Amino acid sequence: MKKTYLIFVLLIIILPCCGQKKDNKIFGKKFNTQKEIITGAEQINIYINFLKDKKVAVVANHSSQIDNTHLIDTLLSRKVNIQKIFAPEHGFRGKVERGKIVGDYVDKQTGIKVVSLFGKKKQPSAEDLKDIDIVIYDIQDVGIRFFTYISTMYLVMKSCAANNVQMMILDRPDPNGDYVDGTVLDTVNFKSFVGMLPIPIVYGLTPGELAQMINGEGWLGQNLKCNLKVIKCQNYTHKMHYSLPVKPSPNLPNDLSIRLYPSLCFFEATNFSVGRGTDFPFQVVGYPDSIYGTFTFIPHDIPGVQTNPVHKGETCYGLDLRNESLSHKFTLKHLLYFYNLTADKTTFINRKRFFDLLAGTDKLRKMILSGKTEAEIKESWKPELEKYKAMRQKYLLYK
Repeated sequence: MKKTYLIFVLLIIILPCCGQKKDNKIFGKKFNTQKEIITGAEQINIYINFLKDKKVAVVANHSSQIDNTHLIDTLLSRKVNIQKIFAPEHGFRGKVERGKIVGDYVDKQTGIKVVSLFGKKKQPSAEDLKDIDIVIYDIQDVGIRFFTYISTMYLVMKSCAANNVQMMILDRPDPNGDYVDGTVLDTVNFKSFVGMLPIPIVYGLTPGELAQMINGEGWLGQNLKCNLKVIKCQNYTHKMHYSLPVKPSPNLPNDLSIRLYPSLCFFEATNFSVGRGTDFPFQVVGYPDSIYGTFTFIPHDIPGVQTNPVHKGETCYGLDLRNESLSHKFTLKHLLYFYNLTADKTTFINRKRFFDLLAGTDKLRKMILSGKTEAEIKESWKPELEKYKAMRQKYLLYK
């Protein structure tokens, strides 16, 4: 009887634990229950023959990894003739702060010239592509329109098309690829480097899928079409949660920050802090006034990550979102929460043009200021979003 009772108690303790699905917020684990996801870059035996006897340029940064070895090092070990590296925002090694201009230089580790695409120019020139046979693009993205890597990809595609240079994209999963949401960008009035394409904030595509959409929809302009080859991921679907092997930028340090990023980025156009200058950026929101909450944090300089953050050295009061689930999706509730607590609502958004560029329209800002609810705001962008979703279906590589 005692033995039976003991077994029964153990089952009560053990079985619920076996059924729990825990949110792991540490980079480096691939959240799928089937076969291991294999990125495009990892399938080197498929694309290495395309590079034989060719002069190669690579668009890459610190995220361009194959089993903890940089793509550049892997290609060099295979005797690939790399002529130059094109670097996006944050630089080739990913150690440059947001928005800081980077110049051209020679990479000390490889001796290869690095051409910055986040400096005096953001697009390769004809001279940059002279004698280049193929450009490889391999950068981990986060699937959010205002994350600037896709702007770099778009402009590189444009240059390759104009100069008859082939482009190969080594595809990587989209950590926000399980849904689509947000305003669709108005390219006539709100096109900028934080939004160049008529896509929603969360666009639900990998870089390879988006590149095919750019080509297919004629967004390169002037009847240009890029000679494009995509090396697909294996064993990946958009329903899978993919944990990035490395952080994609200095202030997106973990999986949760990446999921919260589309919801919290709009605070960058206000005088509120999203935790830049802390160990948990894009996981908190606050302002130096206790009216906004009991949770507190103090931003400070973090060399190589963030200097002179908003409200440096001040105690900020607000929300701690570090217990949010990794299933989090784009929402305006945090933005509206702080907006409604602010006495002078006309000063809440203190960088109006930047807010509109992030949104891709001025309609979102105007609806917030007019007192609309989240439900009313989301209903307003539904027709354009549904149109985009239908278009997206044509370009999915992972259905």
